[in-house]
Amino acid sequence: MLLLPLIEPYRSLSIIGMCKNAGKTTVLNSILSEMGTTGKTLGLTSIGRDGESVDVVTQTHKPGIYVREGTLIATALEMLKYCDISREIVETTGFPTPLGEVVLVRARSDGNVQLAGPSITAQLAKLSGMFFSLGADVAIVDGALSRKTLCAPAVSEATILCTGASYSRDIDTVIEDTAFATLLLTLPEQADFSEEERAACPGKALFRMEDGTLRALPQELQLADALRSQAYAGVRAVYVAGAVTDALLKPVLMAGKRFDELTLSAEDGSKLLIHQDTYDKLLLRGISLAVARATRVAAITVNPFSAYGFDLDKEELRSRMQARVRVPVINVLEDLNLEDMAWRADDRARIAAREEAEQNADHSHCCGNEEITL
Repeated sequence: MLLLPLIEPYRSLSIIGMCKNAGKTTVLNSILSEMGTTGKTLGLTSIGRDGESVDVVTQTHKPGIYVREGTLIATALEMLKYCDISREIVETTGFPTPLGEVVLVRARSDGNVQLAGPSITAQLAKLSGMFFSLGADVAIVDGALSRKTLCAPAVSEATILCTGASYSRDIDTVIEDTAFATLLLTLPEQADFSEEERAACPGKALFRMEDGTLRALPQELQLADALRSQAYAGVRAVYVAGAVTDALLKPVLMAGKRFDELTLSAEDGSKLLIHQDTYDKLLLRGISLAVARATRVAAITVNPFSAYGFDLDKEELRSRMQARVRVPVINVLEDLNLEDMAWRADDRARIAAREEAEQNADHSHCCGNEEITL
């Protein structure tokens, strides 16, 4: 049992990926299999579509999602025809998707399912409550392509971050970018603004002054302008109500001002949408980052196999990743059986055929019907 000991303390869990084909579905199936031995009832949904046999983008094989009898599933109506379980619709949600309304289904037999749940954070949080009211012990949200907002504490108590060879051919890039994403998700909690103060924030940001007083950022002022002005010289902490982005912070950094232990915080790690270069420059300016609500990363899973036809060394990937982060790192593909390896071989053949077809198409497009003379 690889993951079960790490996720048992949590009632809700999200699975997010650094990229497409990072191994999220493999991780989900591993959790479903391990949870099946506990007798717990699971509630399961997804943002985006999951469970199809072939990826619509890469045309590579995808493992199905296999659930046990009794599992609660939230999926769009259109997806029910692709589920081979006996099922009972127990509740409707009113949440629309391009594939129909999301409905809650109870599996009356074991089998494969396809998921397509809501994409709005508030709806996902509400779904967890509906699962629990119907008897679920654990709620799981299977994430979609780099949707890190799913790991917000409002949606799940803990998250599993999936990464691997599909993110980049360069093992250094995979490790460094994943480690930085983990750092942002697990920043310490701030202590300068209460929940009530954050909830009542009238604008884009709040300032805690050295004397303890609270000020709101005026609507007509940008964050950088306020931090540069003498009127806000005594700021010791800033809370940003929305997303903290490179674009928001660039003017602050360009001002060249050095701050004395200023703390800048967001609601949670999913709101920090910045690159490592920006983070490093903030530290040089004396600005540290924090969050109002910390995210618990239960584990990082690494997938050494790429959907694009190349692999990374599995031992190097796992060991070097573990050296860079303070959470458990697991290779859930360690126990691949021969069947799994067979479909990965099929993937490679499919990729090679697609690449050859694309090359031929490009060649004919460039040359048209003209004669080529040497």
